[in-house]
Amino acid sequence: MLMQKLHGSATLGILYYRIAEKSPTLAFPAGFCPTVGIGGHLSGGGYGSLLRKYGLAADNIIDARIVDVKGRILNRKSMGEDLFWAIRGGGGGSFGVIVSFKIQLVDVPEKITVFNIHRTLQQNATQLIHRWQYIAPKFEKDLHLFINAGRTSYLTGVNSSQEGMNISLGASFYSLFLGRVDRLLSLMQESFPELGLVQEDCIEMSWIQSALFLQGFPIDSREILLNRTIPKTNVKVKSNYVQSPIPAKGIEGIWRFFYEREGEKSPLLMFPYGGRMAEISVSETPYPHRNNLFHMSNLVYWQEEEAQNTEKYLSWSSRLYNYLTSYVENSPRASYFNYRDLDLGVNNPKGKTSYAQASI
Repeated sequence: MLMQKLHGSATLGILYYRIAEKSPTLAFPAGFCPTVGIGGHLSGGGYGSLLRKYGLAADNIIDARIVDVKGRILNRKSMGEDLFWAIRGGGGGSFGVIVSFKIQLVDVPEKITVFNIHRTLQQNATQLIHRWQYIAPKFEKDLHLFINAGRTSYLTGVNSSQEGMNISLGASFYSLFLGRVDRLLSLMQESFPELGLVQEDCIEMSWIQSALFLQGFPIDSREILLNRTIPKTNVKVKSNYVQSPIPAKGIEGIWRFFYEREGEKSPLLMFPYGGRMAEISVSETPYPHRNNLFHMSNLVYWQEEEAQNTEKYLSWSSRLYNYLTSYVENSPRASYFNYRDLDLGVNNPKGKTSYAQASI
């Protein structure tokens, strides 16, 4: 068992960089964004490109050190299994101050394969997303194929018209495959030929290069991972879990939101589950969402100079979220803990409240 000790103040980028320094065939199944802090990410679950192979980041925690309300520094043995269970998905800040984690590193091939294919509405993006729901959670564990939908100009960096219906919309299909390109092409041709993947779309690289690729960084600029600076921008994130495929008509209804001004830089992300996620019991950690088909997150970004329009962006996010109500998990409506969606569980925002009133 290969282990790594992490201080709670480290970032995912620093973790990935240090792992790559030691070995090209070791990795850790955590998130995409390199500036995210380890402490909060792992204690809230933590998902990324390896979740179908190795589960969540929290599933690969071996031990932890936490300072409790009495000022005691506790490890797994001294805190007990109940508290150790709680801080692997229930949020570490709810139970104490997490000082460090001990994690289990995972094996990856020296060469893996990635691709990023964009399809517009005219190229059947709606039908491809609809089909994806049925097959992506059933792929073999080595393949993670996720979606980033929205305006083509934002997803690809290519300018499109800003005038109403002339705006181009579509979906980018990203993949990380723990194997070589010939095997990936065979799997895709067998299960998802509609996407039209060809060898020229695929790139073989190391796992650490894929961490850069999936964030849009140059794959040989590893030092970027050490940058702890977060861009000054505003973002609102809302999330859902999907238990049954959304019908094509439901997907079509999503697109209208991206024609609006607030939808210009607002990706809709879809991450398939299945694989290792479906093998772990929902009670193994306080992350009860494992039996879903996929996780959906809608983000909206706006700049500091647009602060006067904040309510418009928040309203756009809420309207899309409300539209999705009939298509997502609703018993109860679920959300990813780490996104800290303040729209959920808020009562009497201008008056007194209580734990009893806030309970579900």
